[in-house]
Amino acid sequence: MVPTLIGRIQTRLFLLAVVGGLVTAVLTPFLPMSVPVGERYGITFIVLATVAVVGIGWEFLYHLLMQWRWEKDWPTYAALVTLVPEGLLIWGLLRAGMVPTIDGPAGPWAFWIHFVVVWLAVWFVAQGPMRVPFIRWRFHGGRLL
Repeated sequence: MVPTLIGRIQTRLFLLAVVGGLVTAVLTPFLPMSVPVGERYGITFIVLATVAVVGIGWEFLYHLLMQWRWEKDWPTYAALVTLVPEGLLIWGLLRAGMVPTIDGPAGPWAFWIHFVVVWLAVWFVAQGPMRVPFIRWRFHGGRLL
């Protein structure tokens, strides 16, 4: 399957909402943060939403870069490695105070644990289990709708 741009965006938003939301809900109480649990949930879900919104911009950049590849798609390992630039950008936005409703970074350990665990969960689901309930997903360029 060669995902289309709209298919990649739909898949990213769906997986971040469903898989990312579930992982965030379970992981948040255990993150090393010195704020009450209610505030932790607020912070982690805002970070998750920021990853989703900024991720749409990343998809346009990735789509542009893929035009120079013969297959017009990334190898699986390259899709996994994209967590580094995306994570660094989100962390930079947090440090610069550019994420709405978050006054400052919640701490590097909490952010990176949350980001990497959610990223890996989303990546693993996209590589395998996603193909079971959405049989036609592969044949429609990654589009869900």
